[in-house]
Amino acid sequence: MRTVTITVSGRVQGVGYRYALQQEASRRRVAGWVRNRRDGRVEARLAGDADAVEDVIAWAHDGPPAAQVDDVDVLDEASEISTGFEIRPTA
Repeated sequence: MRTVTITVSGRVQGVGYRYALQQEASRRRVAGWVRNRRDGRVEARLAGDADAVEDVIAWAHDGPPAAQVDDVDVLDEASEISTGFEIRPTA
């Protein structure tokens, strides 16, 4: 199991990034949440099988077709999330 928080910068708001990330994570059975940040970035917590989490991180570097990702910061976390994947309000 691996739990990470990622912060994605670039043109990632208003392009369906959160919804596409939710779908990708759910497809790979990765739990967590995703939300917009007021500074224009997208933040997500991902928890699951280490390989599946790594696959979602790799996907995050490209995102959906309309996105332009400049950077993905990854921070390993100690806590885990039980199940599901949700979109949270902007922080």
